[in-house]
Amino acid sequence: MNDTNPPAFSHYSVLLSETIDGLMVKPDGVYVDCTLGGGGHSLEILKRLDTGRLIAVDQDADAIAASKLRLAEYLPKITFVHDNFSNIGQNLAELGVDGIDGAVIDLGVSSYQLDTPERGFSYMHDAPLDMRMDPGTALTAREVVNTYDEERLKKLIFDYSEERFAGRIAAKICAARAEKPIETTFELVDVIRSAIPAKAREDGPHPAKRTFQAIRIEVNSELSVIEPTLRALADALKPGGRLAVITFHSLEDRIVKQTFAELSRGCTCPPDFPVCVCGKKPVIKLTTHKPILPSERELCENPRSRSAKLRIAEKL
Repeated sequence: MNDTNPPAFSHYSVLLSETIDGLMVKPDGVYVDCTLGGGGHSLEILKRLDTGRLIAVDQDADAIAASKLRLAEYLPKITFVHDNFSNIGQNLAELGVDGIDGAVIDLGVSSYQLDTPERGFSYMHDAPLDMRMDPGTALTAREVVNTYDEERLKKLIFDYSEERFAGRIAAKICAARAEKPIETTFELVDVIRSAIPAKAREDGPHPAKRTFQAIRIEVNSELSVIEPTLRALADALKPGGRLAVITFHSLEDRIVKQTFAELSRGCTCPPDFPVCVCGKKPVIKLTTHKPILPSERELCENPRSRSAKLRIAEKL
């Protein structure tokens, strides 16, 4: 990627003010933006730093290149890391950072990725099937669609999107690719549409929405990295440090909710034990028991934020 000619990377930072307020940024603190994206959350953190430092992480080189321009006046305070946020523990160790004051993770796909046809994320643009957040990784949507057997396709489509027609869609994909490989997003959309009954197509969202989500999650291993990353960040937080996580569908939110609950619970002994023998102590406390949702104003400005939920935890 040539940093002198970065793409026009744009992204509406969902729940921006709520996230920044929740982080309670200290002017001399060390913060991690695990999903740099368009730099929206990073910019607001940087505005509040004096002698502090921001570690900006993204697996998409396009995001880093564009943010280096957008955040140019703050570059002395930023360390850019081109990596998957699942490696944050290792990243912090390599940087010699032994404690952080806060971190944010925005688990949504950036507007740039959705709206750049050649990235192959969107069912609204015709493009080669790709969907890789890091174009340097091996697995693509094309490989998933054309090489996974029918049962594996059915399982991932149902598990990762709760698509009730997962079996029909998997069968149609296998039948179509027997004739010729499925190469583009629109070819896949046509196959999916043919598998969903007409009545369901009329009443529900875009017929390909759930299946595209499921394939994207598979390509990028999106769900499997959430829990270990949250645990690594909780370990890295200094007492009073805060972790803000934005999710966009129930599968992500369930993992965040359950992980936060476990980290805040402490003792795991059976209720009938007279005394604790496990010795586990709470690691975090929740700042709110219910997730923070977008305002009506934000929903009007950015309909894509409709499903967003923000959860914030504080290190004990």
